[in-house]
Amino acid sequence: MLDRLAAVAERYEEIERSMSDPDIASDHLRFQRLAQEYSSLKTLVTLGREYRKVLGELDEVRAMLRDSSDPEMTALTKDEQQGLETRQQELQDALQLALLPPDPNDEKNVVMEVRAGTGGDEAGLFANDLFRMYTRYAQRKNWEVEVVDANETGIGAIKEIVYQVKGKGAYSRLKHESGVHRVQRVPTTESSGRIHTSAATVAVLPEAEEVDVDVKAEDLQIDVFHAGGHGGQNVQKVATAIRITHKPTGIAAICQDERSQAKNKDKAMSVLRARLLAREVEKQQAERAQSRKTQVGTGDRSERARTYNFPQNRMTDHRIDLTSHGLEAILDGDLDEIIDALIEHEQTERLAEVVA
Repeated sequence: MLDRLAAVAERYEEIERSMSDPDIASDHLRFQRLAQEYSSLKTLVTLGREYRKVLGELDEVRAMLRDSSDPEMTALTKDEQQGLETRQQELQDALQLALLPPDPNDEKNVVMEVRAGTGGDEAGLFANDLFRMYTRYAQRKNWEVEVVDANETGIGAIKEIVYQVKGKGAYSRLKHESGVHRVQRVPTTESSGRIHTSAATVAVLPEAEEVDVDVKAEDLQIDVFHAGGHGGQNVQKVATAIRITHKPTGIAAICQDERSQAKNKDKAMSVLRARLLAREVEKQQAERAQSRKTQVGTGDRSERARTYNFPQNRMTDHRIDLTSHGLEAILDGDLDEIIDALIEHEQTERLAEVVA
């Protein structure tokens, strides 16, 4: 472990020197990439320095015990030794986690997609509830949410919504939300009071920078059209909506939320890059990465990652067998307890793989 920590510290100092180089500082993309790596190593380097310090203090304390003939001093020194050994174990556990290969996407912004699955209008209403839940969670984290494209109905339901979440560590916190979310409740349209089951799907994609995905201009087909709406003043008189299609893969992205054609193009391009990055990650790390198709599933109510049961005021995450009560708070964005448990589960599994 000490050898690995020394190598990390050396790389950290090397990046620090590079970032002060005027030639590198003037290269925005290269500087940004180095800054991201520097930030990702900072915690590990800080832990490593404290760990080495504790090891040094333990050596001194043990030497004092060997040379001590004073019973009172020996007792005090043993207490100090015990405290240092406890701290050493805590740091060692933290370092084992920190030394796991990081997910290179953890600090990225995300593109989220919520779609109504099985269940008709009720599924669309639930999709809207999920969108609001994630929006409220983003507000708690001081993240920015920007809608890229939305297909809504007149009853407050969402067939599909694509949006960006911008903020430090957004992907690391939201990536486990991918999957099928199921709801059990009595719909407002149900006169008999029968409990209805419906589903909505969530996909979370890391936002890709230009350095992550090489997209050639000649590979893009850009179409401009009129933004959709329910009529009245919301209908755009000028064609501003943008559809960008990546011709080699057929992957497309649409944005019609902004009144500016240029802004819509920027947002659509961001979503397209995210989808292309997800495809590339799937190809390169098929044994560990989940493809977008796997994330989303079919939207069938039986393929569930999480169930929100209104009659019993209960949320169950089936992947980690976690049950939590207080649906009102959860749907208002109180998700940290659930997300922390999912992250801890992932870390435990990765540590088990390393030990094995």
